[in-house]
Amino acid sequence: MATVNVNRSVTDIFYRYKMPRLQAKVEGKGNGIKTVLVNMAEVARAIGRPATYPTKYFGCELGAQTLFDHKNERFVVNGSHDVNKLQDLLDGFIRKFVLCPECDNPETNLTVSAKNQTISQSCKACGFHGLLKVNHKVNTFIVKNPPSLNPAAQGSSLTEGKRSKKHKQKNDNADGSMTNNSMANNSGGESDGGNGTNQASQTEAEISAAIPEKTSQDDDDEGWSVDVSKEAIRARLQDLTDGAKGMTISDDYDKTEKERIDLFYELVKDKRDKNLLQNIQDHKELVIEAERLDIINKSPLVLAELLFTENIIKDVQKNRHLLLRFTHNNPKAQRYLIGGIEQTVELHKATLMSKVAGIFKIFYDLDILDEAVILEWAQKVSKRHVPKHIATEIHEKVRPFVQWLENAQEESDDSEDSDEGKSDEDFEDSQVYNVNLKRERVKEAVADDLDDEVNIDEI
Repeated sequence: MATVNVNRSVTDIFYRYKMPRLQAKVEGKGNGIKTVLVNMAEVARAIGRPATYPTKYFGCELGAQTLFDHKNERFVVNGSHDVNKLQDLLDGFIRKFVLCPECDNPETNLTVSAKNQTISQSCKACGFHGLLKVNHKVNTFIVKNPPSLNPAAQGSSLTEGKRSKKHKQKNDNADGSMTNNSMANNSGGESDGGNGTNQASQTEAEISAAIPEKTSQDDDDEGWSVDVSKEAIRARLQDLTDGAKGMTISDDYDKTEKERIDLFYELVKDKRDKNLLQNIQDHKELVIEAERLDIINKSPLVLAELLFTENIIKDVQKNRHLLLRFTHNNPKAQRYLIGGIEQTVELHKATLMSKVAGIFKIFYDLDILDEAVILEWAQKVSKRHVPKHIATEIHEKVRPFVQWLENAQEESDDSEDSDEGKSDEDFEDSQVYNVNLKRERVKEAVADDLDDEVNIDEI
């Protein structure tokens, strides 16, 4: 059977983490057509995840129903699907739910806390441990079907799993008896509410049962350096979960994109009003929230709306580090940030339209916008973010700066060709000449557009 690297972005032929190439077979016809994942069980064992997880992931991504038959290791996705597309989707699942976020190693485990609705990820290779940052519809399925759950207890869908549980409870009541395991689960006063057991409640119950009540004899024992009473253990368990409350899985992902953007807008607005946007920890929190809501690329639009005023040059200098967290090495986010700049210019047209070239120069100098992104944006006037006549005027105003970027790029290419064979002294002289030449051209191109707040000689 042909094998591929678990992380297919790794091209090293000696990469030791291998998995079988996914095989699929289309069966049936008409409304009954379905795609059978022939070797999903073997693939799942190779990546260390239950076969239901990637199958359910396929269903979420393709908008199709899924069926599981653990006894015969048969996993089905409704509809006709190309195996190459499924293999690409599997790569996405591995990237989100298998590879370690620190070392990209697939030696990871998932741990589910049904009580707190969280999924933790730990890496045996580098020692990383933390909450899973990915938010996907399949997260809900993982929470209700933790890796520790017997696969045979998982239904072909969440509904079927609940029906199976109700049927089991009905049989238990008819027999007039309960298993010891069910009694232990119910002793906590809560029902797990879905497929699988409540791992957090079960763990706490086991700890409580294993530690006897303190007696006077225990009080005389000074060997313990910490309080091990039931109350103290419960308090420590609560402390461990408090830090994860901001990353709990919720129904936010099921909301529309506009609703998720509105949630992010309210969070940024709250931090702005409380003057918390200069704190690195708050920057990280905003990035995590944007990733959780799956709007990381469009977040700069929100930041531009809340942070940019008619004093945009000062605003961008003040918030440079926050903006870089969203735009660094992310061309899509940079393009949305340009859309935010266009909207800001439209809002303060009388003040900012004449300064557009200088504004783009500041974003470029601060490394917030890359040269390639600016040049690509300049090739076409778009009415996506502002009316077309406004967009056209902005492109006309920024044209001198774009021409300077194009000329500087051409000069850089020419200088590289002509530098061959030159001495070090000649090379240093040419570099000084090129820097001075560029400064003079920038002055000519954007001098009329820049406010007194920006000094070209200081760039």
